[in-house]
Amino acid sequence: MAEFVREVMTQGVVAVRPDASLVEAAQLMRAQDVGDVLVASDGDVIGVLTDRDITLRAVADGADPLTVSAQSVCTPHPVVIGPDDAVSAAVALMRGHAIRRLPVMEDGHPVGMVSLGDLAVSQDPGSALADISRAEPNGWSGSSPT
Repeated sequence: MAEFVREVMTQGVVAVRPDASLVEAAQLMRAQDVGDVLVASDGDVIGVLTDRDITLRAVADGADPLTVSAQSVCTPHPVVIGPDDAVSAAVALMRGHAIRRLPVMEDGHPVGMVSLGDLAVSQDPGSALADISRAEPNGWSGSSPT
């Protein structure tokens, strides 16, 4: 079982500018096969934007995803963790803040993300969440079903 966040995190981050449109952010998420991006400017993390944020905070309200910025919909001032922090600390932060993802920061810079799925694969590899997290994407091609 992993002891430190660096052992379970997904290395590297996907980020968008604060003024990026939600369409740009969603296209980047699709291209990178991720459900979240950091909103960052000059290396500073401003927030975390998830596919759920786009859906519930913009699209569900009828906002135009071409004109709404990532910064206006993201969760600002995200809870973060360090790569040398204990996995148990990540679990406690996620539980305490009811969040599914934590940016991993080292020396003030993002170096990765740790998700509930990452923790499940590491801490409870036989769980349904771990199985789902290890599975290949469902292969959605973007075309409409017929």
